[in-house]
Amino acid sequence: MDKTPQTIAVYLIDGFALMSFASVAEPLRAANLLAGRTLYDIQTIPVSGEEAKSSGSAIIRREGGQASPDLALVVAGGDPFAVEAQDLMDQLHRLDAAGITLGGVSGGPVILARAGLMAGRRMTVHWEHAPALSELQPELLIERNLFVIDRDRVTCAGGTAPTDLMHNLVAQHHGAAFAREVSDWFLHTDVRLAGDPQRAGLQERFGVTSRPLLDAIEMMETHIADPLSMKQIAEITGVSPRQLNRMFQGKLSRSTMAFYRDLRLERARRLLSQTPLSLSEVAEATGFAAMPHFSRAYSSAFGVSPSTIRSGVKS
Repeated sequence: MDKTPQTIAVYLIDGFALMSFASVAEPLRAANLLAGRTLYDIQTIPVSGEEAKSSGSAIIRREGGQASPDLALVVAGGDPFAVEAQDLMDQLHRLDAAGITLGGVSGGPVILARAGLMAGRRMTVHWEHAPALSELQPELLIERNLFVIDRDRVTCAGGTAPTDLMHNLVAQHHGAAFAREVSDWFLHTDVRLAGDPQRAGLQERFGVTSRPLLDAIEMMETHIADPLSMKQIAEITGVSPRQLNRMFQGKLSRSTMAFYRDLRLERARRLLSQTPLSLSEVAEATGFAAMPHFSRAYSSAFGVSPSTIRSGVKS
């Protein structure tokens, strides 16, 4: 077990989710309390000055920051693609050059990726940001896990997932028994593994239990840019197109292909609001071969044209 205090620097970008920050900091503070000594020196470093404001308007002030950290975590929420933080990126490069382990929580991994610090490393990010990040940097090794530790990089999806990440880190430093004490302190009795999913399963998300429906939706979600035909989906599910349509209408109040189109348009909406991709690139990434078709479908679904959404995004 490691008896040397670990210094954890948490860089906070305005608009961060308070839950993500608390899920990082509170298990470490509890570890100090339960151990009766300082196991973790927690530095809170607002990126924009002496204070950082969360998405819920909570204010976190600068604390510590003198000692060189063992781990530097960037916590970001909102739209991390729009964050202008060159000073932070330069600082992260300096830390990397000094051999410091870097990480990100929620939208934080987007900042690391934009800084060019995730090349060749496995990583995760909040599921909301994953499609946009994949489109912008297709070479990234993005996994849909709660957290990923790959050598000198630690990335976490955010929300409550950092409590599971902190359990893992405390166990590495001070043993599994002590990590369990820390988790029990927060009534966190069901510690999840790194590879556990970020989102509820399809059954819970869509309220369906039929195997053909679940198989169809799973294939749709993995074929957004290259849409499958009705015939292909039916063949995969093992039922006829007519029967599959009846099942979709009965359980989801839409035909099979209407449901599929809505999934693709929802992905398009996220890409338009989160990335500087051109309209044609968004259309291609969501399986629309012709811009007029994409524009009509988007406007019909959301009551606003895609060009209107694009006009509000900065490259």
